[in-house]
This record gives sequence, structure tokens and C-alpha cells, in this order.
Amino acid sequence: MTEDIAQKTKIKKAVAEEQSGKPKQKDSGDVVIEFHNVYKTYQGKINAVVDATCNFSIGEFISLVGPSGAGKSTLIKLLTCEERPTSGKILVAGRDITQLKKKELPYYRRKVGVIFQDFKLLPRKTVYENIAYALEVSDATNEEIHDRVPKIIELVGLSNRAFAFTEELSGGEKQRVSIARALVHNPKLLIADEPTGNLDPVSTWEIIELLFKINKQGTIVLLATHDKEVVDTVERRVITMRDGKIVSDQEKGKYLF
Repeated sequence: MTEDIAQKTKIKKAVAEEQSGKPKQKDSGDVVIEFHNVYKTYQGKINAVVDATCNFSIGEFISLVGPSGAGKSTLIKLLTCEERPTSGKILVAGRDITQLKKKELPYYRRKVGVIFQDFKLLPRKTVYENIAYALEVSDATNEEIHDRVPKIIELVGLSNRAFAFTEELSGGEKQRVSIARALVHNPKLLIADEPTGNLDPVSTWEIIELLFKINKQGTIVLLATHDKEVVDTVERRVITMRDGKIVSDQEKGKYLF
């Protein structure tokens, strides 16, 4: 059995074991993020997001799929407050983030971890330094940094690479650093925007397994991806977008387009 198939099989087993247990009973208190009739229009005529209405709850792992130009990236930018909606509300823990003031944005974004396809790591810095920097810019003390960073590095499985420079890392290792950096503030939501797009099959399944591990600790994971095999293997909630609209929202879905 090749290594990537072994990783995929491991994830399938984890999914099956999880589904064999008692289903979690949700109540209204579980809902953390709410989109209410959200529109985003550019230049008065380009409809990037159209009437988006959906909720994300504690412990969910959500795959966000759709063809290029479907509105996935815009939806993510609205959630991270990089963009403001043309109309509608986005509530996070009951607060409308569309009304946040500029000075409030850094505090909000610390609770939303984001990882990207191209890693966005600091060059000529080590694994440890890349992760520590995310704490330094938020005025964390040296004591906090020295306590937190090694724990995060261990969580993502890079303890033996802590003082390696980023150019010495494989693609999968770089993405693990990116994930670690996104986790330093204990975010309630982790957004993974095409995190496996530049990775080989083995690294892809290792990253998906790590996202599962993070999700099991209570963090909401929103995975935007074009990888049909990943979506169909994890068998979690799937939101499908097309032409700016949410055209499907399946609790245990498949890759539809």
C-alpha cells in the first residue's frame, strides 16, 4: 500500500469511527457564525456573493466548494473582514462583524486563523521564528511566546524542525508551519483556503489529518477546496457555491460540481 493511500485509509477509518458514535445534539447555543442575506457587489454590477444565508456551529468541519469565480474567496474575505458586504449581516458570537471599527479588527482577526495555498511564511526565518512573530505583533510577552510556541510546534508535528529555516522545508512542512501560526491565538475558526493545492498526495492527506485533529479540539474548520477526493473522503458538511450563490448545503455531502 502506498503512503498516500495509507493516509487516506487512516482518515476514512477515523471518519467511520466518529460516525459510529452517538451523534452530537446541537442547540441554538452551538451556533457561532451566522450569515444573514449577505450580498457583495463590486462596481455596482458584479455580484460576487448573492443572498448568502448559513450558520456554522461549534465542532463543525465544513468543505466550501464550487468552480473558480463561484464566490468562495469573497465569502472568506467577508468572514475575515477584508471585505465588507454590500448588504446583509454576519454575526460572530452574536456580534455583527460588518459593523466593526478599524481599531477592533486586529482583535477580531486573532480569533480567526487563516491558512493559504502559498503558505505566506516569512523568508530567512526559522519555523520557531515564523510562529513566534504572530505572537510578537500582538504584544505577547516573552514568557507567553516561550510557553506557547513549542506547544503549537508539537501539535503540528514539527518539534524536530523547530529551528530549520523555511527554505529547508518540504511543501507539507511549510503548510504545517502556516497552520501552527494560524493557531497561536487559539482561534474559534480556522479557514483553510486551498491548503493542499500545491502539495503532493502524501502531504495532502497529512494536512487533512492535521485539520481533523484541530477540529476535534473544538475549532470550526472551513476548508475551501477543489479537491473532490478530499471532500468525498472526509464526508462532512459541504457547502457548494455557484455564481455567488449557495446552491447546496449538505450535512454529509459530496463534491457536486
